Amino acid sequence: MATPRIGLDRLPPAARAAVEEHTGPLLTVKETAEGFNSEIAARVTSATGTWHIKGLRTEHPRAWTQRREAAVAPFLTGLAPALRWRVETAGWDLLGFEALGGHHADYAPGSPDLPEVAALLCRLGETPCPGIELRHAEQRLEHYAAHPDDLRFFAGTHLLHTDLNNTNVLVDDHAPAGDRARLVDWAWATRGAAWLDAGYWVIWLIAAGHTPASAERRAAETPSWHTAPAEGITAFATANRNLWSEISTAGPDPWTLRLATATTTWHAHRRAG
Repeated sequence: MATPRIGLDRLPPAARAAVEEHTGPLLTVKETAEGFNSEIAARVTSATGTWHIKGLRTEHPRAWTQRREAAVAPFLTGLAPALRWRVETAGWDLLGFEALGGHHADYAPGSPDLPEVAALLCRLGETPCPGIELRHAEQRLEHYAAHPDDLRFFAGTHLLHTDLNNTNVLVDDHAPAGDRARLVDWAWATRGAAWLDAGYWVIWLIAAGHTPASAERRAAETPSWHTAPAEGITAFATANRNLWSEISTAGPDPWTLRLATATTTWHAHRRAG
């Protein structure tokens, strides 16, 4: 469920002042619509720079997502925007990230962004998982697996993003080829099997118009995909079909229904062999 947004101008004066201790007086504030976890999401500029600010009240039920993003950020060099500062005051937790240029990744068949996303997932697969508190993939999927024994396929020691929504991938066409894409919104960072992020990408590729077979071929551009047993991929497709069926039933809107359709299509493809 999306978190309702409020404007930066509704922050308590003490919280706004604490932000400006890092930025200087703000000159422009552009609220952003992307993302579902934050109450505040804005791109701000001052005389000294530009930042992307994300914020939640400290008593918000998802306040843990802010703590997770702050904890994982130091380990994401070359994968995500850098966390420049954090403010916790007046009942708010606010993160100030490096403001990246570029556009949201286009996942459509034939898009020039697709090799860049594959290269990004390759870099992520080579990144050591930090020794911080993270959720475990097998725990997150335990209520959706067809059989309890399937959970073994999802367990592992690798750092995962798990939300490969194209709006979470920024592509800078002016950066060197092979290093143009970055992942934002690490609230659902997870520890699990190395191939799972490629699997999550398959779902979004199908939702963007790929066939299951072509989406899996894209996933196969990442070395980690080749570590996945066929039975495990099918179990993952099944678990996500069950997950998105539940989500779309509880909150039917165009994007949840699109993901439910994509996961159902992938599940049918895997079951057909």
